[in-house]
Amino acid sequence: MDVCGVTSQIMELKTSTPYVTRHEEIKTGFKNINDYSKYLQEKYPEMNTGTKNKYGVPVTVTVSSAFLEKCNKDPQKAAFLEENLAVTNECVKRSVAFTKNMPGSPVMTFMTIEYDSNGEITMTSACTNDPDGKIARENAKRKADEARVAHNKNEKRRLKKKKEKEAEEKQKLEKLQNRTLEMQEYIGMGTDLRAITENIFGSNGKTSFDLKV
Repeated sequence: MDVCGVTSQIMELKTSTPYVTRHEEIKTGFKNINDYSKYLQEKYPEMNTGTKNKYGVPVTVTVSSAFLEKCNKDPQKAAFLEENLAVTNECVKRSVAFTKNMPGSPVMTFMTIEYDSNGEITMTSACTNDPDGKIARENAKRKADEARVAHNKNEKRRLKKKKEKEAEEKQKLEKLQNRTLEMQEYIGMGTDLRAITENIFGSNGKTSFDLKV
């Protein structure tokens, strides 16, 4: 069939079941890749970026513009692309089943499937056993509590060491002062006691001596 440049033919495609094929109408020859991409998106809703499939997993399927160009011109490449797009949900189903059998029964959070310019496919997915973040919040709270306890212990230890050091310094100072007083001698000689006193202790106008001759 040839309508406005678009051609279609029935082609045999592989399925997700080994050795089982199916026949599918493959269209190519669209005026531009935007029209071709729109046709594929209508036929394979998984190509709508970020939509959740029936298994509740957000799936994003992207096909490079360069590969879309090749597929739009080559029915064999177009058949290859549609063959893979058709089993997207089956692949998600198997991935979800696999993750559920893992320890902790994690939940798949997303899947991306990318076709590069040569049709090479890269699948990326992630799963978690804490989809609502409850475990993460509990772990964060526990770590915060542990950090607070450790900080308080360190602070008490620091204050204790500070007090011990201050007491040690005070004791050293007292010993030094006592030793200084024990060793200090004041000697003065002369015939005027006031002059002797001022000579030793300085003249600051505050002497308490009031000697009479």
